[in-house]
This record gives sequence, C-alpha cells and structure tokens, in this order.
Amino acid sequence: MRKTIGVRLTAPLLAATLGPAALLLAPVASAAADPAVALAAAPGMAAAPYEYLGWGNPQKPTDVMKATGVKWFTLAFILSDGGCNPKWDGSRPLTGGADEAAIKSIRAAGGDVVVSVGGWSGNKLGEKCSSASALAGAYQKVIDAYKLKAFDIDIEDTEFGNATVRQRVVDALKIVKAKNPGLVTYITMGTTPTGPDATGKDLIKRGAAAGLANDGWVVMPFDFGGHSGTMGQASVGALEGLKAAVKSAYGYSDDAAYRHIGVSSMNGKTDEAGETVTTADFRTLLGYAQQHHLARFSFWSVNRDRACGSGTDADACSGVAQSPYEFTKIVVQYQG
Repeated sequence: MRKTIGVRLTAPLLAATLGPAALLLAPVASAAADPAVALAAAPGMAAAPYEYLGWGNPQKPTDVMKATGVKWFTLAFILSDGGCNPKWDGSRPLTGGADEAAIKSIRAAGGDVVVSVGGWSGNKLGEKCSSASALAGAYQKVIDAYKLKAFDIDIEDTEFGNATVRQRVVDALKIVKAKNPGLVTYITMGTTPTGPDATGKDLIKRGAAAGLANDGWVVMPFDFGGHSGTMGQASVGALEGLKAAVKSAYGYSDDAAYRHIGVSSMNGKTDEAGETVTTADFRTLLGYAQQHHLARFSFWSVNRDRACGSGTDADACSGVAQSPYEFTKIVVQYQG
C-alpha cells in the first residue's frame, strides 16, 4: 500500500535491460490484440477506481455505486502473510471476513471487482515466493477465492526494483494467464512525466520477451518530483511515453499499443507539496482515454473522493474543494 496519503514512488533507476525475443512477439501481439474485446463482456471494468478497505475510513461500496453509477472497484491490497501465502494486508483472510462480504455486496448490486496485489508497503508476494510457479500458485488462490475476471499487479518499491523479482512476476502472470483463459490482467507501476523509467521499460521488455499477453500496462502519473504544465498534460506525456515503450517491446501498431496501456491517477493533493490533480486534469485524461481506447482509467482512491473536514485523515479525503465523488463521476464515464 502507499505511504501516507497514497504514495506510489518509482524505484531507483536500474540499468538492466533485455532485448525483445523476436520469435515471441508475433504470438503476443495476436493473442491480445484488443483487450477491449474482453472488456466488452464486462461493462465498466475499464473504469474501476481503487478502494482500500483497510484504512482511510472506507465508504460502503454499494453506497458509492448508488451515488455515482460505478459498477467496478479495484480492491487493494493483497500481500504476503510472511510466506508465499496471500492475505488482505498480509493479515486478513481471503474468505470468511469483511473483504469477502464487501465483494459479495458489490456483486449483489450488479457490480464486480478487480483485486490488486502489491502496493508500496508491506511484504510482497513477488519477493516472498521463491519461484514463478509458487508465485503463480499464490495468485491463483486469490483468483479462485473470488472467481475473478480481472487481476492487478501493483508492482512498487523493492518488488519493482529487483530484476529477479520482476522476472518472477512476469513468469508467474504468464502461468496464470494460461490457466485462466479470458482473465484480464493489469501491471501497474510508477512513471516519470515522459513515461516509464529504465526499470519500468525493463519490466515491459521482460513481459514481451516472455510472451506475456498482458491486457494493460498501467502507469501512475503522480509524485513526479517535478513536472511542467498541468498534471493532466504531464499525465498525457507519461502515457505517450508508455505507449512508445509498449509499442517498441511488443511490435504493436499505434492503435494496439494504446489499447494495451492504462492510467491510474490520484485525486486531489498527492504526496508532493505543490502537486495537485484536479477534476479538470481528470477530464483531460478521460478525453485521452476515450480517444485512444485505453485498457484502463482508474485512480487512487475512492476513500479520498470527498472534501476534507477539520482534522480529517488525508488518506480519507482529497485535500481540495470538491463535491462528494466528483472524481469517480468523471472516471465512470469511461467505458473502454
């Protein structure tokens, strides 16, 4: 999970790179040429904002659904319990608790969930599981617990920064994709204003070289450490860099590359002083997503999609003047 109010920092730049395996690129491009095909069977999946049920005074998901029309949520985060075993926050059981009850309530109201593994803090499964097959088994436990249609790997901090772990995550996800036909997968990571850093590009290249038909390579365009223009413009710049990296690694056309990338923004004040993502920035991203048919338009987080009161925890509000769920109401307009 993110530190303080949702930090998703990029790891130090690492120089390791892999050349794409040309023999594998063609089957990848054809196997997942258009994730919108999968999304068409699940309206609203492309717009699934994060909600964190562990802290941040979470709202009842069904109340959010009634207020905004949103159907899908990305629920975070699955972590290691200290070994190669998945639990919510590394401590709450997959079944029999409040998290499963929340998922059931969302589905009963006509919605569904993406489950996110990783985040900034805590023990990461990618590090605690010693092999790709073991990691795939941990992922599969989560998929089986909820019969998931979509799965998000939010790869950050030490899990992102270790080349061996990056490869393990890629290989594990490929195993999972083979075992679960039709499962939509996202890999979410930090970014610079010009696109993924050397570590992010390496991760994408490893995915292509492994033949991983990932549906959405997603960046988190905030906590930049400096940018020019509006945050909406900086986010578009980051996405253009991501598109170029995915196109290069996989050999996609421009259209196919756009359909295999996505954005997960942050609403309101971020972790950096002077960096604020406004509703106008979200509308910029909405237009961009609609123009290019991105795989995903999400944000961190529903918990923060309300104005702050006196003394309110910043994990539970945006820090800007807004009406309730103003950011969610923009995102829900995106349908893929």
